[in-house]
Amino acid sequence: MQSADFREQKGEMIAKQFGWVRRIDEHQYKVHSQSRDFEYEVQSGELGWLCSCPDSTYRHAECKHIIAVRLSFILRRIVAKEPIVIQAVTVTNCPKCASESIKKHGIRHNKHANLQKFQCKACRYWFTVNLGFEGMHATPQMITSAMQLYFTGESFRGVKNFLKLQGVKFSHQSVYNWVEKYTELMESYLEQIRPQLSDTWRTDELYIKIKGNMKYLFAMMDDETRFRIAQLVAEHKGRDDVRPMFREAVKVAGKKPDNLISDGAANFHRAFKKEYATVWAEGPNHIRDVRFDGTVHNNKMERQNGEWRDREKVMRSLKKDDSPVLGGMQIFHNYFRPHMGLGGRTPAEAAGIKIEGVNPMITVIQNAAKKGKTISEPKPSN
Repeated sequence: MQSADFREQKGEMIAKQFGWVRRIDEHQYKVHSQSRDFEYEVQSGELGWLCSCPDSTYRHAECKHIIAVRLSFILRRIVAKEPIVIQAVTVTNCPKCASESIKKHGIRHNKHANLQKFQCKACRYWFTVNLGFEGMHATPQMITSAMQLYFTGESFRGVKNFLKLQGVKFSHQSVYNWVEKYTELMESYLEQIRPQLSDTWRTDELYIKIKGNMKYLFAMMDDETRFRIAQLVAEHKGRDDVRPMFREAVKVAGKKPDNLISDGAANFHRAFKKEYATVWAEGPNHIRDVRFDGTVHNNKMERQNGEWRDREKVMRSLKKDDSPVLGGMQIFHNYFRPHMGLGGRTPAEAAGIKIEGVNPMITVIQNAAKKGKTISEPKPSN
């Protein structure tokens, strides 16, 4: 019988071997045998971690394979990169002379908003800041609150009625215009940021109505962080080519997954073989035997599909395949919606992306608008 110290040493050796510990989901792992070309199953249950090897099955000991899984958690934390921080935009210098010697200089009252004025102590120039929301009749708080309401399930007309209760009159078309404008702005900025994703991804489809016709919304999600990596609208479930979504997922993540979990749809397997599979024995693994009552299930993906289903019930139908609502929902899910399964964090936070500021949506919009623009809306003094 192996001693505890000997099993610990063996487990450490397995954990350090590339590809020998494969994560299926948070409850199931595959661990390569040291003596033959075979993988043991390590699963978590009510009594803790269990392995299919004889050491665990018959001696009820913490075998080297369970130890390797435990050590893999520690190794993943060590190699994790520093989080990406999206900082709130602040006024630091004068737009005219670039001096950092500035001070607040009262409030400019507009019809729909009050803007903080600043004055440069060096050149006496005063200016206001409304980055990303220049020329908008509504305040940044109104616009982002309206978008938050819409993406959490309210209709465009419902959002309009909410704003009316606040004493602000805007049409439902204005709310749609905000969603369209700022979804595009945030997409162009966030697509440059690479999330830190796990090695196991999930993919599934959702039957939704677009332009009065039922179509399929395919999506790819990271198992550990719930980050929605890519999505695609198609006509048919099992026949249409979903390879563009597979390629987009690799572009976003900067890597291919070690494991892909899906149902038995043929187009998923065709895309997997073309885009992810390799000639090496230790290449990516496609898990297709997904059942609600099985050891491998797709409950996380089904839960995420429920968010889109709730949104579709309110709006009844999307008007076009490339509707900004789809991109906006993806951004809202990834960056602004806390998840109980992640301890109240957003998928972006779980993927190493931190957004600072009281209103994270304003922070992202202002950072997106800051690229190639000044941070001010200058007004000459009299």
